[in-house]
This record gives sequence, structure tokens and C-alpha cells, in this order.
Amino acid sequence: MKTVKAEIIGIGTELLLGQIANTNAQWISSQLAAQGIHVYFHGVVGDNFSRCVETFEAAQRRSDLVIVTGGLGPTEDDMTRDAAQKIFSQKLIEDPESARRVEHFYLKNNRPMSPNNRKQALVFENAKVLQNEEGMAPGMMVEHENVLWVFLPGVPSEMKYLMKEHVLPYFQDYFQLQTEIVSEMLRFIGIGESQLEHELQDLISSQTNPTIAPLASEGEVGLRLTSKGDTEEEARSMIRSLKNVILSKMGDYYYGSDDITIQQEVLTLSKEKQLTIAAAESLTGGRFIDGLITLPGASSVCEGSVVTYTPDMKEKMLGIPGALIKEYGTVSEACAKAMAMNIKQLVKSDIGISFTGVAGPDSSEGKEPGTVYIGIQIKNEPVEVYHFHFNGTRETVRNRSVKKGYELLFHRLKKDLSSKKSGQ
Repeated sequence: MKTVKAEIIGIGTELLLGQIANTNAQWISSQLAAQGIHVYFHGVVGDNFSRCVETFEAAQRRSDLVIVTGGLGPTEDDMTRDAAQKIFSQKLIEDPESARRVEHFYLKNNRPMSPNNRKQALVFENAKVLQNEEGMAPGMMVEHENVLWVFLPGVPSEMKYLMKEHVLPYFQDYFQLQTEIVSEMLRFIGIGESQLEHELQDLISSQTNPTIAPLASEGEVGLRLTSKGDTEEEARSMIRSLKNVILSKMGDYYYGSDDITIQQEVLTLSKEKQLTIAAAESLTGGRFIDGLITLPGASSVCEGSVVTYTPDMKEKMLGIPGALIKEYGTVSEACAKAMAMNIKQLVKSDIGISFTGVAGPDSSEGKEPGTVYIGIQIKNEPVEVYHFHFNGTRETVRNRSVKKGYELLFHRLKKDLSSKKSGQ
């Protein structure tokens, strides 16, 4: 199979203005990667005819496959067809089935149809028309001078329907996609991207098949492993072998694969150890416990939680001594320790975890924004308090605090579980 150079172009000024995110390109890229098609370029063009033409001309010169999303509607600024016509020199004709669908939509909804709505039924005379069961404007595929062009609506639900039902199956035969592609995302927490890459440098520098692609997100790191084989099992076998090598080096930081989240893993470990969790949250405002409660089966682990934002509520709800607050402040190791202990006793849970700090943007109690204390008590063990300073906006500090809480609890539970198993 030859290497297919693919390009994805989004049409719409709203994308350039940041009014909506170009999630279409991200989703399409992931689908093409799973079929072994390499995306070389992402582009976004506003509703400007000359710039659309220039972008299409460049794509025609450099790519084997061009997927265009958006600009197929009925209004004047929907100019994808007109710009592409400058490339193809093909007539635009009305597709009878698409025209019928447009008319039926307005009839069914008892709305008058303006003449420009028929524009949505226009297709190139040599196009393969893709009927849109999710909307009105059809998709189409056009082959021009050995380049396959795919035109899709910009509405994500319509685009995904056409890709799954028509486009991706067509690619299998058109590009003779016989190689099986398998991917797995390994998720790590408690180690930075640069450190993880350093520890695995020998594997990353010598990668061929499977490949290793690091991907950092807030508070954690992923490694996407992708392999190609003549059969799916051959590809999966290569993934398993490489994964075992990676985990033999970095297994202490690994918490799961693919769509699993750190919240799910903390819930799973808590269930396995038959432990319940209660949280006392200040700067995080309930986000930690909400991350657990949104998961199925959380009721067996989540005993309860309190959000005590002010010093007065910390006294009234959690019983934090006023003298302690006066001497150390609420943003302190002493307060985080008392919060973790008291919520555990109040709810009668096995684990108490607390969050207190300064999210910003201003300082508080003489502490700079980003100052965070997290306390954890498991059963009758001494309370451990962890002190951090997170950079970023108020939202970033709060999110990092929650993610760090899950990280700390995960490693504690995993360590205790490993110790218990090894002692059996």
C-alpha cells in the first residue's frame, strides 16, 4: 500500500474567530490514522472566495486526499462548491434526491422554502453523491487529476454520519487499505512529559513499527502506541510486546489505557480495597467529589462531602478550631490536616481528603495564588499533607489541584494494594 498524503480543510470564518473549535479536523484525523492514512496538513479558511481557491489549489498540488468540511449551506457565504469549481472545471447540477430531501424538510416543518435553499442540492456532475440522513446538504466525492476530494457538511453530526457510512468504507477499496492498524493510548500520572520521554529515549529514538507518540495533557501524560500488521492480531501482538517493555520501566506511573480516567481508576481501587472516601473542599469547590459521583457505582465509595469556602464555614461545618485558623490560617498545612481528619470522622469514611489554597488571582492570608495544600488520611494512618504551587489562571489552579488529589490517592491506594498482595 502506498503512503496516502491526506489534507483536511475547514471552511468558515467562525473557526478563525475562535467562535467554535475545529473538532471536525481532530475527529477525522483520528479516523484516518486508524486506517493507516497519514494526515500531512490541517487548514482553516474563512468565507473568502479567493483564499478558498488559493487553499484548494495548494491542496491539489501536494495531497492525494483532500477532505473539506463546511461551506455547503444555502447562504451567500457558503462558497465551497464555487471555489472547488475553479479547480475542477466541472458543472454544478442539481441532485434530484437531495433536492427532494430539502423540499421535504420544509414541507414537514410547515415552513416556506426560499429559492436559495435549493443550492444545498447542487453537486458536481461527475461526483459520487453521499446522501445525508442527518441533514439536508449531501456530501460528495470527486476525483480530479489523481486526487480524491471529499466534501462534507460542517455540522459534526452530519459529517460523522457521512464519514462512517460512506467515506471510510469507500477508502478501503479506493486506496487498497489492506494493512491492519491498531492503537493503544497508555496513560501515566505523577511524571512529566519530558521525564517520561527521557526514561524511554532508547525506545522512542529507535521506533519503527510500532510507533510511540507522547501526548501531554493537564496533570498527566499519554503514550500512543500504533502498530501495523497483515492481521489485526499481529498488530495487537506487537502493541502488547512494546507495552510490556514500557511498563517494565515506567509501570509505577501507569494507571490505564485508552478511555479510562484517573477518577475511574481511583474508584476501582477503592472498591477493590472496600474503602469509602469523603472530601472536604475549599478552593476546588466540590470538583474532586463530583469527579467520582459522575461515575457509575460511585455510591459504594462516596460517603459524602462538604464544601467549606470561608473560615467561618470551616469552623461550623468541619469543626476546625478557631484558634488553629487564627494561628496558622486556612491556607496552611495545619488546616489541611484538620480538614482531612475531621471530614473522615464526620462522615465515618475510610479515607478523608482535603483541599485548601489560593486559586487567585489575588493573594490570600499572605500566600500567593497557586498555593495549595492537600491532606489525606487513610484509615488510622497519620495524615499526610502535600504542599504545591501551581502556575496559571484561577481555573488552571483549581483543575490542577483536583487532578493532583486523584494522583496522590491513586499512588497511595496502588502502593497499599501492592503491599497487601505481596504480603499474602
